[in-house]
Amino acid sequence: MADLRNYQTRAQTGEMIDQGLRSYMLKVYNLMALGLAITGVAAFLSFQLAFADGQLTAFGQAIYVSPLKWVVILAPLALVFFLSFRIGRMSVSAAQTTFWVYAALVGLSLSSLLLIYTGESVVQTFFITAASFGALSLYGYSTKRDLSAMGSFLIMGLFGLIIASLVNIFLASSAMQFAISVIGVLIFAGLTAYDTQRIKEMYFEADDVAVAGRKAIIGALTLYLDFINLFMFLLQFLGNRR
Repeated sequence: MADLRNYQTRAQTGEMIDQGLRSYMLKVYNLMALGLAITGVAAFLSFQLAFADGQLTAFGQAIYVSPLKWVVILAPLALVFFLSFRIGRMSVSAAQTTFWVYAALVGLSLSSLLLIYTGESVVQTFFITAASFGALSLYGYSTKRDLSAMGSFLIMGLFGLIIASLVNIFLASSAMQFAISVIGVLIFAGLTAYDTQRIKEMYFEADDVAVAGRKAIIGALTLYLDFINLFMFLLQFLGNRR
């Protein structure tokens, strides 16, 4: 009889953990999706303000041509580092607000893509990215295989990709750029699965509301970055230029 009660207790505990994990991961995905929505709206509105009647407006000149463009480019990078390093000392509401501001700044920065690529190809690449991301993230969530070794390899590859991208700024080689795009897609495809598994393993049933909230935000930020980078690398060889 005691064994039966112990089994029932373990089963109930396992069910509670499973429900808690599903709730936690759902929050991560919802935060990421809302961040992507903010980025998309910010990019579209910025483009509408920056481009009219076939030419750049004063706003467009400011954010795409003037020295202010460097602020537009570098501000998201500064904010993502700030959020990554400070989130442990921030309230959940402050961290979430910072994430929304970051997503809007990324949208402002990415609005220039609509000057380079047709709107149709941007939308098409977005849906391809969404489908690929969903499948890869599902694999990372459901697989029993430990992806940590693959993750370490991919992170090293990411550093190599960054160096190659910086070198190609000066070389301006189209062949090298194509190779960087293909390798970038492969790296961020792998990181999507790896990061999903890592975020899943971050869940701890005994976390209080604040700790669980911060974990969900940093998880959403990680997957958001994977999605954005996967999208940008896919766009480089799937997008149709204007």
